[in-house]
This record gives sequence, structure tokens and C-alpha cells, in this order.
Amino acid sequence: MRCPYCHNNNSKVLDTTHDSHGGIRRRRECLACGQRFSSLERSIMATPLIVKLDGSREEFDREKLARGVRLSCAKRPVSAADIERLIGTVEADLQKMGKSEISSRVVGDLVMSCLKELDQIAYIRYATVYLRLDDLQSLRSEIDHLLEL
Repeated sequence: MRCPYCHNNNSKVLDTTHDSHGGIRRRRECLACGQRFSSLERSIMATPLIVKLDGSREEFDREKLARGVRLSCAKRPVSAADIERLIGTVEADLQKMGKSEISSRVVGDLVMSCLKELDQIAYIRYATVYLRLDDLQSLRSEIDHLLEL
């Protein structure tokens, strides 16, 4: 592991813990400069291509998903850890499907179901964009549906 301070490649591991985001966190010490730093290791699994509504395909982008979820959770009592867990859950569910291509609709539905449990206001914000709720009647209908549950 390269030291972020002096860029030396030699470090020793001082402590290893399992991270709540599904990775391994290691506390390290550089053997050259003596600085301590942490690293997070996560296994890389293949994620499917996302098939958009227009038929185009793109790689699954965890950061793009995170931006959308963070935007819907803005100024809500939702922790960064909760958002990371939601994104990790969606990514893991996509990987478990074992398909090489998945519709963007499936991704959106997974996010919606997770947001519904996490924060209902964030769910409505996401639904407004995702479900294209472009008038008050369709928004009200979605809110009424949410209140029935």
C-alpha cells in the first residue's frame, strides 16, 4: 500500500477491522516516514450494464447513484452511513441477479424500495424525478399511496 504522505510502497498493518460498508479497514504505518493512515479494502464484483430507457447501455456507476440518493436525502435526518448502506444494498442486489444487463427501471425500483423504508420524504423527492411526477395530482396520488401503507 502506497503511503499518502511520502508515496513509499512499504507499510505495515497495525490493526484490521471489518467495516460496516462491507469492506476491511486497515490501520497502517509507513516504514519510511512513520506516518499512520487507514485504507479500506472492498472486493470488486462485476456489476451489470445498465440499459437505459432509450436503449443505450452504460456501466453501473456507484457515484452517480450516490449523488441521486444524497440529493433526495438532502436536509433530512439520514446519516451518510445509512446512504452508503442503501447504495451497497442496491449494488449487492444487482450483483446477486447474475445478469450481464439490467434495465435502469430495476435499479430505480430497488432504490425506491430502500428509500421508502429509510425516509419517506426522501422517497417522495426521488419518486418525483424517477416516476416523472410532473403535476400535483400524480404527486398527491403517490403520497396517498404511501400513507395507506
